[in-house]
Amino acid sequence: MDDAFQAASLTASQPASQPASQPAPLTLADATDRFDDPLPSQSVHFAVPPMRTLTWRVKASATLRVQAAQVWITRARSPYDHWLQPGETLRLERGERIWLSTETALPARVSITSAWQPPFAGVRRCMERLAAWLALLTLRRSREA
Repeated sequence: MDDAFQAASLTASQPASQPASQPAPLTLADATDRFDDPLPSQSVHFAVPPMRTLTWRVKASATLRVQAAQVWITRARSPYDHWLQPGETLRLERGERIWLSTETALPARVSITSAWQPPFAGVRRCMERLAAWLALLTLRRSREA
C-alpha cells in the first residue's frame, strides 16, 4: 500500500471529533526500519605473496573482498575454482577452508569481513550444543524406560 494513500485513508476514516493534527500511527515497516542498522563488523586485511598459496579456515560466515591483483580461490568441498578481480567479493561460510593464490608479480591485497562476535561466543555456542545433546540423550533414555 502506498504511504500517501495510507495516510489519506487514515485521515479520511477518522471521526470528526478527532483533531486532524494527530500523527498517524506507526506501521510495521516503520518499526522494522529502526533495526536495519548494520551490526559491528571485523575485518582482517592481508597480502597474498606472489606465486605462493595461503590457507584460511573461516571461523564465522564472512565476505572475502579482493583489493588489488587477481586472486585464485579454491574451496575445500567445491569442485570449482574462483578467479576474483580487484573489487569482486565471495561469500564464505563458517567452517569452510579456502586456499588463496596469485600469479601476478605483485602481492594481492585481500580482506575478510565478518560480523563481530562477542568474547567467548564460541564457548557459549559449544555449551548450547552440549545442553541440547544432553537433553536429547535424556529424552531418548526416558522413552526407552
